[in-house]
Amino acid sequence: MTLRILHISTRLILGGSQENTVLSCEGQAKLGHEVHLAFGPIFGPEGSMLGRVGAHNAAHPGAPITTHEVPSLVREISPLKDLACKRELRALIERIKPDVVHTHSSKAGILGRWAAWDANLTAQVGRASSPSRRPAIVHTIHGPPWMPANGRPDQRLLIGLKNTLYAQAEQFAARRCHKIVSVADAMTEQFLERRIGKRSQYVTVRSGMETAPFLDPMPGEDRASVRARLGIRDDEFVVGIVARLAQHKGHDDLIDALAPLMRKNAAMRMLWVGDGWWRDRLEQRLRDEGIEQQTVRTGLVDQAEIPAMMRAMDVLAHPSFREGLPRTVPQAMLAGTAVVATDTDGTREACLDPSTSAESATGRLVAVGDVQGLRDAIQWMIDNPVLRSDMIEKARAMCDEMFSAERMVEQLELVYKQAIDARS
Repeated sequence: MTLRILHISTRLILGGSQENTVLSCEGQAKLGHEVHLAFGPIFGPEGSMLGRVGAHNAAHPGAPITTHEVPSLVREISPLKDLACKRELRALIERIKPDVVHTHSSKAGILGRWAAWDANLTAQVGRASSPSRRPAIVHTIHGPPWMPANGRPDQRLLIGLKNTLYAQAEQFAARRCHKIVSVADAMTEQFLERRIGKRSQYVTVRSGMETAPFLDPMPGEDRASVRARLGIRDDEFVVGIVARLAQHKGHDDLIDALAPLMRKNAAMRMLWVGDGWWRDRLEQRLRDEGIEQQTVRTGLVDQAEIPAMMRAMDVLAHPSFREGLPRTVPQAMLAGTAVVATDTDGTREACLDPSTSAESATGRLVAVGDVQGLRDAIQWMIDNPVLRSDMIEKARAMCDEMFSAERMVEQLELVYKQAIDARS
């Protein structure tokens, strides 16, 4: 069955959920579906996935992804812009007449589902199933929209109010949706705990990725070559992080954890891959701690360079405060790099800690915000090279099976059929 599919994402910046969305679009277009992708304005230092979409369209002119920028689709809460966005999305949906509307991220997910539910597509007959006044509506949860309530009492109050607002908005949107895709089982449980949707709506589809570039380095992308380009010696131990320089990614915790180790050991380095609004403040922290010269900062790099950057690392640290299932964790494992990550949301579904899975451990987990635990886990990786190598081998085999883009696209085909049946 050939479908007309509209994906809606808040911002098409460089990021895990955006990469997931674009890979879904590419796979579906190659299967012969008519694929559209709508998104809000892209600006700032976080990069854009539009180049990837353009490259796909140039390479596959017979299977294009048609893009639509929605001017009023912005990340921050803005009642006037949000109402305008809902109207713009409904008009786009009624013009395109998709069989499936698939939303991604919280803001686009709420407004996109609302607009699709209200859309009138009675003129559409024939491709998907029986006539209906609305398309089949699918939403993917890439990560929780709520933040941990910590900090000063006034900050906790504000975060709590925002989290309540998000939960109520998600409850509203779930009633205007046929299927909800979770990238991790943990997302399903968190949303159901907040009375968002019904269990029958949920299905887990792991976030797919192109595994070959991580498994098989191209000439010049092997560990030694990449380290040489970055000015890192063979005998230096490198802890890397691949993430936007943003509030919830945990760079501050990583600095606090590693600064004492790095001041004692001149052969220890950090490698930061990514950029963001917190760059100036975080770079000042590196100077204040006296470890600026031991930290390599690449800024934004092309997505195709990420596997090579990961191969240059001994350990990938992912000290995030919230995630769905962070793509950088299985990507690092596929690249042959050990992982230390915070035990947040779905991370434990890829990073299996020795404390709970001794014989099949694939990495080390620490509690969110536990700086000492993060330091100890990284020190353990330094002190136990044989066990670290064993973890890497097990992790690589597991992720090669679980996280391919082809498998994700195949599973989404089944989800769309279920959503179309539910709509009918």
